[in-house]
Amino acid sequence: MTPPLEIAANVLMTASIILAGRNNIHSWWIGMVGCVLFAVLFFQVNLYADVMLQLFFIVTCVIGWLQWRRGAGGQPLPITRTRWRTLAWVVPAGIASVVIYGMLLHRFTNAYAPFIDSAVLVFSIIAQFLLMSRRIETWAFWLLVNTVAVPLYYSRGLHLTAVLYAAYWVNALISWYWWNVQARRAAQAPAGPSAVIADA
Repeated sequence: MTPPLEIAANVLMTASIILAGRNNIHSWWIGMVGCVLFAVLFFQVNLYADVMLQLFFIVTCVIGWLQWRRGAGGQPLPITRTRWRTLAWVVPAGIASVVIYGMLLHRFTNAYAPFIDSAVLVFSIIAQFLLMSRRIETWAFWLLVNTVAVPLYYSRGLHLTAVLYAAYWVNALISWYWWNVQARRAAQAPAGPSAVIADA
């Protein structure tokens, strides 16, 4: 039987993720509540890197909400792309961080699958920072995170969470396309708040 805590956490996070994919600012506060519930849930199943990740998400949800609302000179933050030069160092740094943190978890905790758990942590952080800045590439990183997270959570008996993360994979793919569409529309529209939609 799926625990009520897992159900509640997934309902809130599903709503948050769908809203994020639709470029809706309300994604942030709903996500914050969901992260609190997930932090408790992951602690109960010894996924400590995921607990730390949820605490990080709680803080960044507040920052992300502020940035989306008034992050571009007092105007809503537009959707933009990440420079290739930035990705050229972010990806290797992420891989190195996965190895280092995974080794620490393996050495000092009883974490289950420490390196896989570490990968979910590190690349979720990268994806979250890109999401906060409204960068299209956030969805590529969320695709990677969801691909790794599905078998991890399933193996720990979090079957509902695993199924929903599979759905999040599909949502990330759709959102990647949708953000590209919105970015093209904004580039063709007059400058101003109307260039960014779904903020209300």
